[in-house]
Amino acid sequence: MSQQLRPKLVTVLLSLGLSLSLISHSALADAGKSRKSSLSQEMLKKVTKKKYFKASEAVVRDAESLDLNLLKSTYASWGIDPDNKTSSINLIEAWRNFKKKKDIVVAVIDTGIDPEHPFLKKNIHVLQGHESLLNYGIDFSKGRTAVNKPNDDHGHGTHVAGIVKSVFPKVQILTLKYYNRNANGQDNLNSTIEALDYAVNMGVDVINYSGGGPEPDRRELEILKKAEEKGILVVAAAGNEESNIDNKDNAYYPASYGLKNIITVTAHNQSKQILSSSNYGKRTVDISAPGYRIKSALPHSRSGYLTGTSQATAFVSGVAALIKSHYPQLSAEDLKMIIKKSAKQEITLTTKCASGGRLDASKAHQMAAEFTRESNQPTNIAADSKVKREVAQKFNEKTEEGKIFLRRAN
Repeated sequence: MSQQLRPKLVTVLLSLGLSLSLISHSALADAGKSRKSSLSQEMLKKVTKKKYFKASEAVVRDAESLDLNLLKSTYASWGIDPDNKTSSINLIEAWRNFKKKKDIVVAVIDTGIDPEHPFLKKNIHVLQGHESLLNYGIDFSKGRTAVNKPNDDHGHGTHVAGIVKSVFPKVQILTLKYYNRNANGQDNLNSTIEALDYAVNMGVDVINYSGGGPEPDRRELEILKKAEEKGILVVAAAGNEESNIDNKDNAYYPASYGLKNIITVTAHNQSKQILSSSNYGKRTVDISAPGYRIKSALPHSRSGYLTGTSQATAFVSGVAALIKSHYPQLSAEDLKMIIKKSAKQEITLTTKCASGGRLDASKAHQMAAEFTRESNQPTNIAADSKVKREVAQKFNEKTEEGKIFLRRAN
């Protein structure tokens, strides 16, 4: 081939190649536009069905409905995530079917609360006077400086309250602070007893106590029996001492008092495994709930992760409050029975708690509806020593191994 013809031939070939390329892409685009599925309409719907929950498509029926957008809020955890089908508490259908009939007050006996937190400030409830930055609960802790300002200088109480609210956004939270990081165990127990006594005398609906210790107390037991008589549900943490509390030597109080109105909660992770730090018991622990790296509110308008049976307890309190708000005729004993019987059975939990399963909010809500239709009537609620009192939370959130924060008596 001559040197003169070679450049012309190359130009022609390049032009032809470009044209073929354009024709090829055009043909593919046209084929895509005209392509028809060979699947039946029924199968096509299954294949193209939306896999993930979209908060933007949530529909709010009326003012008393729950806003499904909150399931994906900044303060929401995997425990309520509607896309988490395998280990969440299955909350979405309970929200869709919820109808508020009564305001429910949950007393959170803990380390206090951040009264200005954007996620919680509208849920703060007081029983005397009007809620304000000068009056947002009661501080029973030793060394308190302002009785009506239970400020959370620890973080645990705000986090627990945030979980309760994330499960039931319309909850009214009564903050009762018992914990002082500088007080000894006996002082914190004394403060706990004062807080419990106040909550029971004021007739709250649910008491969330995400703390405890290995020693019983006669005064504490007497107050909790009074709560049982008044029909107040007490949701208690099983504790974080890696122990089987069916064994009396490993008992954890108030979880181990065994009263009809106390529901005891252990914690599982996203793999539905009990946390290595969590107490458990086939007889004395009632149910499991999410407790590993749970995202919730923290002081100073923050959010963050904490781990422990404290967090699991708050999920159960939230579900109990939601059900009680829709079905106020249910007694504490009814609520406990419904929450246990509706638990999602898991082989990993069979020997760890009496229900053999984990919290299922939607099934519990459905069972409450069936139970109230059947009954149609309100039901009736048929030693001093050195102690340590702790908040039932693990402080090493990155792994399940780590020290548990304890407050020992002097």
